[in-house]
Amino acid sequence: MTTKAKATDDSFHVFDTTLRDGAQREGINLTVADKLTIARHLDNFGVGFIEGGWPGANPRDTEFFARAQQEIEFKNAELVAFGATRRAGGKASEDPQVKALLESGAPVITLVAKSHDRHVELALRTTLDENLEMVRDTVSYLREQGRRVFVDCEHFFDGYRANPEYAKDVVRAASEAGAEVVILCDTNGGMLPAQIQAVVSTVLADTGARLGIHAQDDTGCAVANTLAAVDAGATHVQCTANGYGERVGNANLFPVVAALELKYGKTVLPEGALADMTRISHAIAEVVNLTPSTHQPYVGVSAFAHKAGLHASAIKVDPDLYQHIDPALVGNTMRMLVSDMAGRASIELKGKELGIDLGGDRQLIGRVVERVKERELKGYTYEAADASFELLLRAEAEGRVRRYFRTESWRAIVEDRPDGTHANEATVKLWAKGERLVATAEGNGPVNALDRALRVALERIYPQLAKLELVDYKVRILEGRTGTESTTRVLITTGDGTGDWATVGVAENVIAASWQALEDAYTYGLLRAGVEPTE
Repeated sequence: MTTKAKATDDSFHVFDTTLRDGAQREGINLTVADKLTIARHLDNFGVGFIEGGWPGANPRDTEFFARAQQEIEFKNAELVAFGATRRAGGKASEDPQVKALLESGAPVITLVAKSHDRHVELALRTTLDENLEMVRDTVSYLREQGRRVFVDCEHFFDGYRANPEYAKDVVRAASEAGAEVVILCDTNGGMLPAQIQAVVSTVLADTGARLGIHAQDDTGCAVANTLAAVDAGATHVQCTANGYGERVGNANLFPVVAALELKYGKTVLPEGALADMTRISHAIAEVVNLTPSTHQPYVGVSAFAHKAGLHASAIKVDPDLYQHIDPALVGNTMRMLVSDMAGRASIELKGKELGIDLGGDRQLIGRVVERVKERELKGYTYEAADASFELLLRAEAEGRVRRYFRTESWRAIVEDRPDGTHANEATVKLWAKGERLVATAEGNGPVNALDRALRVALERIYPQLAKLELVDYKVRILEGRTGTESTTRVLITTGDGTGDWATVGVAENVIAASWQALEDAYTYGLLRAGVEPTE
């Protein structure tokens, strides 16, 4: 492992703990390869410190540090090993856990220390004075070994409330022994911004130590609490990508960094890195196998999405009227959502987004608005199905429906067999390029069988369809109209290896709704591939 000169100075730290604290989120189980991949993403983003885990306490973390030394050349970040102060009654130089921290090879070590008097007496089962000595001894020993040391004061804010003088004594002990930063941790996540700001201000004034903040999100205030600590003088923020972490999570790295850069005017990332933030957020979500939050600030796909007609009218005049920043600054884009709330401005802006020039044609735009409202009344949803909307918009703008094939008929059969298994078979009859096509296929469900039959029928004529893959399938039963009658809406997401698109179908029968969505999906895939329609 080598570390190049940092792209930002040491006056303010962005410290990421996704690989340690973030990995404690329910549903996340990172392999060593996953951790190495995330570390590369974070380093490319430009954070100053990446906490890799607890070597010695966790074999996977021990392996991560060993491999990171060989496999990663850090451009911006320094790797951090996490561990605890020595055991009560011992010596740091003889403590096996402290030895494991040194053997990790990490240039920076974060020590967790107790700062709540009750935790010292009940959890560590030692005296308050011995706890202070554990902090001094461990910090000074690691400093003698040439390591940078940060100290996390666990349960600091609860401890401060119970015994403020002792909590400050722990901060002084760490700082005087050589810790570069003492981090005040809201471990239970119960604090509010005004409380954080008041405590950090007082501790800073009374101890003179360099302070950092580690906030959990149990009150939904982790990002606000982090920024409140910065307002009070903290110069080190600990966060996790996408807010991953135990219980409800940690302070989210991305809104914290965006606020520091764009709202506070602080340079905390290398030049140009902020514009890569949305991609980094989604890439890390992919590694941990969690769907990115669509409504996450700054980087969510809905962060700059506009639905109301009033908003669209204003944005048409000036996007800043309903956006707090230019989405391009964080690598995101503005999106116009088309729904029954859409007005003329929404349709015109959406057309521009899709590359369709409506030329200010008020009659055309009016027809599209009415068509959307009419179909949404029947259960269609175009804000979640951009591809189906684009096909509708092109049909109105071009005065024709783009057709690559016509459906003569289709059928899907589910056979219940005596052994308890099921067979799903579909047959489609189509016309394309003047040729009648009939195909039958089996699948693991009736919709999958229809998808396969459609592909079998058309791939010879349209080889571009070989790249298409059904990525996601959602069904919603809409409110019934009379008695037991109901309407079914199906949303299908399809991909071709370079992008995904969503289509919608609505019918009283789930298979019929699925067929509509499949027809749109294949039609849009061929349009996207540049194929000219034949019908």
